[in-house]
Amino acid sequence: MTEMYAHVSVKILEKEYQISCPADERKALVDSAEMLNAKMREIRDSGKVVGLDRIAVMAALNMANELITFKDKGDNIETNAKGKVIAMRERVESALQSGRQLEL
Repeated sequence: MTEMYAHVSVKILEKEYQISCPADERKALVDSAEMLNAKMREIRDSGKVVGLDRIAVMAALNMANELITFKDKGDNIETNAKGKVIAMRERVESALQSGRQLEL
């Protein structure tokens, strides 16, 4: 079965790029390009980085750092949730074994 592809035009720092992607990923591609464009504009407008290549690398590094930070926070939340579920399960099992009413 062949997948339908979309041809998308995105503009990043006043330069237009033609990109093909699966049709159902079009919105995600456009959103990603807009996010990248905003990050690159922010870096360019700061005046601290000169040159399109350097701006692109700095934007990529910043976005990768944000992704890793969010992933780490998500991992911590998942670990905490697992601990709470295990503790609740142990309380329920203990209550069932002793035949007493469980207080929540």
